Amino acid sequence: MDLVGAGGTRVTGWTLGTGTSLTARQLLDLLVDSGTFRSWDEPLAPQPAEAGYRAALARARERTGTDEAVVTGAGLIGGRAVALVASEFGFLGGSIGVATAERITRAVERATAERLPLVALPVSGGTRMQEGSSAFVCMLRITAAVQTHRAAGLPYLTYLRNPTMGGVFASWGTLGQLVFAEPDARLGFLGPRVYEELRGVELPADVQRAETLAGRGLVDAVVAPEELREVLRRSLAVLTLEPTPAPGGARTDARPTGPAARPDAWESVRSTRRPDRPGARELLRRTAEELVLLDAPGGRDGALVRALAVLNGRPALVIGQQRQEPGRERPFTAADLRAVRRSARLAEQLGLPLVTVVDTAGAELSAQAELDGIAIEIAHCLTTLLALRTPVLAVLLGQGSGGGALALLPADRVLAAERAWLAPLPPEGASAIVHRDGAHAPELARSQGIGAYDLADVGLVDTVVPERPDAAEEPAAFCDRLGQAIGAALGALTAATEPQRLAARAARHRRLGDVLG
Repeated sequence: MDLVGAGGTRVTGWTLGTGTSLTARQLLDLLVDSGTFRSWDEPLAPQPAEAGYRAALARARERTGTDEAVVTGAGLIGGRAVALVASEFGFLGGSIGVATAERITRAVERATAERLPLVALPVSGGTRMQEGSSAFVCMLRITAAVQTHRAAGLPYLTYLRNPTMGGVFASWGTLGQLVFAEPDARLGFLGPRVYEELRGVELPADVQRAETLAGRGLVDAVVAPEELREVLRRSLAVLTLEPTPAPGGARTDARPTGPAARPDAWESVRSTRRPDRPGARELLRRTAEELVLLDAPGGRDGALVRALAVLNGRPALVIGQQRQEPGRERPFTAADLRAVRRSARLAEQLGLPLVTVVDTAGAELSAQAELDGIAIEIAHCLTTLLALRTPVLAVLLGQGSGGGALALLPADRVLAAERAWLAPLPPEGASAIVHRDGAHAPELARSQGIGAYDLADVGLVDTVVPERPDAAEEPAAFCDRLGQAIGAALGALTAATEPQRLAARAARHRRLGDVLG
């Protein structure tokens, strides 16, 4: 996970190793502005009747200085009020009993009532076995409160510490709109000891590692404890920001006609394949006022970029295809498409505009991709974006090859770099079908109407951002122009009411492909 400032500064990672070393109060001290934390904890229910359990609770209280396995309260992070729930692993392994669950539930309910973002910091072996099923069903109690908090449009962020297992992992621990995790944390449903007892073999060590789950898109970012405060500050800055009002003035829906001599389509294809052309990450680093880069399938070398960003004063969730270095190309996979859909749903839950960035040589073409259902995932991406109730802005940044590109293009508005293109196949592939060789690729590129202005002619592209003469030759100036265009488009989209925007989206897609006069 990268934490990036407006100037592109990266905060380096820190590996915790095995086992959580911070208590609940130490972690809270690390996160919260000095002197601002206020406890919400109240006296607990009567003591259990069983003497051995009472003695275990007494020892845990003496050892940890806490009266239960969770500490709750409110404080400031970077001057912003936030509610916090922090588990204490030293107290019976952070296990959840009925009293623990009630304390968590009350904190969630209070955060909802006070309209506060909520940060949960679980570390737990799961249900407290001394209390059995009565404690186990309390996972539903906590989850119901969390769902009410999320339904109220309030941020709920979780940070999974080492270990977070069982019912906690399978309920409120992983329900954060953003799920962060401690480096090298063990995270999973089934404990390794139980697995070995049931199966007679050891669970592979890396199956339940935070980094493994992040690589599969199940965790949004792996974050060291000393990075977490800044990650939360930036995330909350995006999630709670009131957008800059859209500028006044008349809006025009006129399509860009372009210069008298449009860029040559084949030269545009070659231009977008230059390794020094700005990609999605560079665009974000050059244009975002606040930026948190999240993990995606494949990690930093993957074909997908996910981020929370403030763009020209407007918060957004960004999901983009990242151009690959020559020799390290990674195709756009079914897992990437599932991450797109999850990000789209997250944007809707948070009430954020979704910005998609298209720049791909194509979706994965292999037997494994067929088994993974890549075509089905493309279809589901299309329907997810078409039905999304939040504004959707697509940016055609470079290559737009095949279904992998089309999957990110259902939108209320589409911006395109002047040399960007969209085609059902790369020109070489189209040439192979039409002419049974790749030699006619330039001819096919020029005849298929794949360029940005051609796409404007058929109603897909609304704004073409000039390249002078090529984005790779002027990366800073080009990114600045594109960033301003993104900000203007987001302003126009967020100014419209939801019914207006959805009706316009339906009408837009109904006429796609028709040459507009």
